[in-house]
Amino acid sequence: QVQLVESGGGAVQAGGSLRLSCAASGRAFNIYNAGWFRQSPGKEREFVASSNWSGRTTYYADSVKGRFTISRDNAKSTLYHQMNNLKPEDTAVDYCAADTEFGTTNWSPRYWGQGTQVTVSS
Repeated sequence: QVQLVESGGGAVQAGGSLRLSCAASGRAFNIYNAGWFRQSPGKEREFVASSNWSGRTTYYADSVKGRFTISRDNAKSTLYHQMNNLKPEDTAVDYCAADTEFGTTNWSPRYWGQGTQVTVSS
């Protein structure tokens, strides 16, 4: 198993930036594919971005392409989520997730963090 803890959330004005981090422990992080999901009040959880175990293959939701970047440092067992040009519609609880299986929009990872709040004001 792997345990995941997100950090870096907060409040920012539209157009600003945030970088989320996901710290992994328990098993070697480089065996896991990982990604980010988010959920806004009254909406279903949605896929945002994913990275295969090496970081060489990445996928993004259309709504964040060109603004967000997923990356990882396996030596530090950490996944990153750089979010630039944030918009009010990005307001959500963001979750880090991981699994030995890989996917994109229909991916259902087994392991999840507790989430971190991202709030973007106009």
